Amino acid sequence: MSTLILDGVSYTYKNGDRKVVNNVSCLFGSGKVSAVVGPSGSGKTTLLSLMAGLDQPTEGDIYLDGEELTNMDLDQYRRERVAMVFQAFHLFPLLTVLENVCFPMELNGISKTDAKAKARELLASVGIETEKHRRYPSNLSGGEQQRVAIARSLASGARVILADEPTGNLDKANGERVIEILRQLAHQQRYCIVVVTHNLEIAERSDKVWSMSDGVLVEQVTQPV
Repeated sequence: MSTLILDGVSYTYKNGDRKVVNNVSCLFGSGKVSAVVGPSGSGKTTLLSLMAGLDQPTEGDIYLDGEELTNMDLDQYRRERVAMVFQAFHLFPLLTVLENVCFPMELNGISKTDAKAKARELLASVGIETEKHRRYPSNLSGGEQQRVAIARSLASGARVILADEPTGNLDKANGERVIEILRQLAHQQRYCIVVVTHNLEIAERSDKVWSMSDGVLVEQVTQPV
């Protein structure tokens, strides 16, 4: 189980005079899908980057399981404790599906044999058939690529998944399948899932919804069914 806490977090671009993220305090916990919604330019993606340790707050603190991010090795943090899923998939084009999922495990010192065995389990868990394990990403549909990307995010052992518009490049059917996978990871395996999205269907099926506007994050009072 993992918990991300933001305490008075703000972020201002260098030479900027506006807070892109403005005094955000919130908690994202295990076992839930939390959606962050808002218009383009509201600060959603910057907020996700801060939680991923790709940027550091100009004010405030971020904690994972009680440990403040600035006290961590952020490269290790991103390798082992949080994982990101992107709208554009970001799979390695010259690696096969299986190799893509093996990559973070081998990076963390797991043997090739063990990494392949675990990768096959993870790919099966997101519905990628064995016959597709040797294909390259360009030979998969968009929905399949996103499911491979989710499997790769799980391969690191991270218990926090940060997803940036994970259904943005998918049709309705594939988008719904990705949403359901994220819900199962949260509800059945107790992952902490945070999704930045314009997709109202994700918000409607999330456990908690936050609305962001002009860098300010507010929890929505009405919860989705």
